[in-house]
Amino acid sequence: MNRRCLLLTLFALLLFLNIRAHAADPRPAIVCFGDSITAGYGVDPGHSYPDYLQQKLDAHGYHYLVLNKGISGNTSKDAVNRLKDVLSLQPHVVIVEFGGNDGLRGFPIETTQRNLDQVISTLLAAHIKVVLAGITLPPNYGQDYIQAIQQVYKQLAAKYHVPLISLHDYHIPGTIQEDGLHPTAKGAELVAQDFLSILQPLLHK
Repeated sequence: MNRRCLLLTLFALLLFLNIRAHAADPRPAIVCFGDSITAGYGVDPGHSYPDYLQQKLDAHGYHYLVLNKGISGNTSKDAVNRLKDVLSLQPHVVIVEFGGNDGLRGFPIETTQRNLDQVISTLLAAHIKVVLAGITLPPNYGQDYIQAIQQVYKQLAAKYHVPLISLHDYHIPGTIQEDGLHPTAKGAELVAQDFLSILQPLLHK
């Protein structure tokens, strides 16, 4: 078996095990669908915002299963390509968090908007509730580009009438890692708290 076949076999096995584990849990799913911010880049296991969101939902008596579908480095194009995997989970809510890597790689704003539009519209067409997470970029990317990408999230949230939360809008010391992009464990907990507030009207106890 060559290397590619081995990798494909391992990927298929992991996907099967993930779907099987989800099927064994009767709780409706909340899928955190994103890139490294969702995946928990730079923090210890168990300290990503989806981990904290699960804890907070449990503490407030909400019986939902939070699934972390964040992959570091993913762009909005990867989000489109991964949609079928998210749909297969039949989630109640999907938190969509993409765009940071588009900006870091200099993707045209129109491309990011088109991809995110496809993600949101596809999820809504499947009768899945959507929460949109807007990102920003370091100041060296220029205010024009930063404002343009922030406007994308506002326009999509208004177009599809979905809740919008702006990430990185935290000025409390110790909430953002030194790279200026990724939340620390403390920041991830604040993100989870904000998501909880937005999610509560969409959930049932």
